[in-house]
Amino acid sequence: YYYTNNLRMSSSNSHTILLVQPSHKPTSRTYCDFETLTEALEGVCKIYEEHLKELNPSSLSITYDISQLFDFIDDLSDMACLIFNRDQRTYEPKDKEWIKEKIYALLRKQAGK
Repeated sequence: YYYTNNLRMSSSNSHTILLVQPSHKPTSRTYCDFETLTEALEGVCKIYEEHLKELNPSSLSITYDISQLFDFIDDLSDMACLIFNRDQRTYEPKDKEWIKEKIYALLRKQAGK
């Protein structure tokens, strides 16, 4: 895969496919599609929150910090997203590091509101 770090603002409103492989087993591969990049990034957070709920079924509330979320992402066998580029009419692949950068920016923006 060739990963690019540039992303136009219009891409944040582009269809995004999130690819996740939790373990080294190929059968663990799955995907989710989202109407926007923001929804996909929030989807990554929700996947982690569901993971925490499974680990702590008796907890009424779940709290975590961003470093724990990033450790979870790093521990996945693979994660990537494909973002639709309207100009080129193709999907651009993005890797885990890029996803973490965008999640960090999103959470900072949300915290600032």
